[in-house]
Amino acid sequence: MTAHPAASASVSDASHALSNATDSRLQALGHWLASIAEPFALDMAQWAPASADASFRRYFRIGSHDPAHPSLIVMDAPPPQEDCRPFVHVAQLLADAGLQAPKVLAEDLAQGFLLLTDLGRETYLDVINEDNARPLMRAALDALIVWQMQSRPDVLPAYDTALLQRELDLFPDWYVGKHLKVTLSADQRATLDRINQLLIDSALAQPKVFVHRDYMPRNLMPGLPGTTGPGILDFQDAVYGPLTYDVISLMRDAFLSWDEERQLDWLAYYWERARKAGLPVDADFGEFYRQAEWMGLQRHLKVLGIFARINYRDGKPRYLADTPRFLGYARKVADRYAPLRPLAQLLDALTGQRTDVGYTF
Repeated sequence: MTAHPAASASVSDASHALSNATDSRLQALGHWLASIAEPFALDMAQWAPASADASFRRYFRIGSHDPAHPSLIVMDAPPPQEDCRPFVHVAQLLADAGLQAPKVLAEDLAQGFLLLTDLGRETYLDVINEDNARPLMRAALDALIVWQMQSRPDVLPAYDTALLQRELDLFPDWYVGKHLKVTLSADQRATLDRINQLLIDSALAQPKVFVHRDYMPRNLMPGLPGTTGPGILDFQDAVYGPLTYDVISLMRDAFLSWDEERQLDWLAYYWERARKAGLPVDADFGEFYRQAEWMGLQRHLKVLGIFARINYRDGKPRYLADTPRFLGYARKVADRYAPLRPLAQLLDALTGQRTDVGYTF
C-alpha cells in the first residue's frame, strides 16, 4: 500500500536531509535536479520530503518560480528495487483517458528519478467524512468507469494465474508463517489451496479491464481548483484483469471501514453506471456482488501477507496495525459463502477470533 505525497516536512528538515553525505542517492537526485532547474524554474532552496510509502520509493516536494506550477513532486525510485517505466506508461494512459494524474515533466529512468506535477497535499483519506463521502466516492466510481472504458488487451501486464497465485502465497508465507509463527498442517494447507483455486477461477472468469490495483482513498485526491474528478495516484502496478478488482478495493479500504449498507449503495451506483456505459458487468447484480466479494477476498489475503512482509523484511511496522481490518473483511466474506466457509474456520483456528458476517448467501 502506497501513497502519493500528502504531507510535507519543513524546508529546514529537507536541507538537513539533502545535505546527508551518507545518502548517495539523495546527492545524485540533487545533482539531477540542478541539471534541470533552469527549464522548470526550480527553487533549489525550497524542497522537502513529501512522503515515503510501503515500497522503496520516496517523494519530495520542490518549489518552482513558474506560476503555472508553484510546486512540483520529485520521485526517487531506486532501480534495483523499482522501475519507473510502468509509472510513465500508465500516467500517459490516464492522461489519454482525460483523467487527473501526475504528469511526467522530466525523467532519468536509468537513475530512477522523475519530476511530476503536484496534485496537492490532501488525499481522500485526509478529507472524507460522513457529509462528503457519497459525492467523493461517486466521483471516484465515475472516474473508474472512464478508466475501464479505455481498456484493451496487450497494453498492460496480464493479471493472470501466476500473478494471482503469487499474491495469494504471501498470506501463508508472511502472515501465517512469519507473523503468526504458525506452520500449516497438511490438511490446513490443502484447505487453503482449494480456496485459492476457487478465488483464482472466479477472478479469471470475469471480463477483463484496466486495473489500477490499489484504487483506494489514500491514492485518490479531491482535485485542484478548476479540475473535475479525483486525482489518481500510485498507479504504476496497473494490470489488465478482473473487472471488479478496483471497485471492491475502493469499498474495502486498508485505512477506512464502511458499513455494509453504504457499500451496497455505492456498488449499486457503480453497477448501474457501468452497465449504461457499456462495460461488461454481470446483468445479475447478485452475481456481480459475489464476484466483487470473492475478488476482494483474494486482495484481503494478499494484503495481510504484504503488510507482514513490509514489517519483517523492510522494517516498516506501522502497516501491521491495519491487519485486523483485513482479517475482518476476509472472515466475513469467507463465512458468507458456503464454498468459502472452510477458510473462515481456518482463520478462526489461526486467530482465535470470530466476526459477525451480516448478510449471507
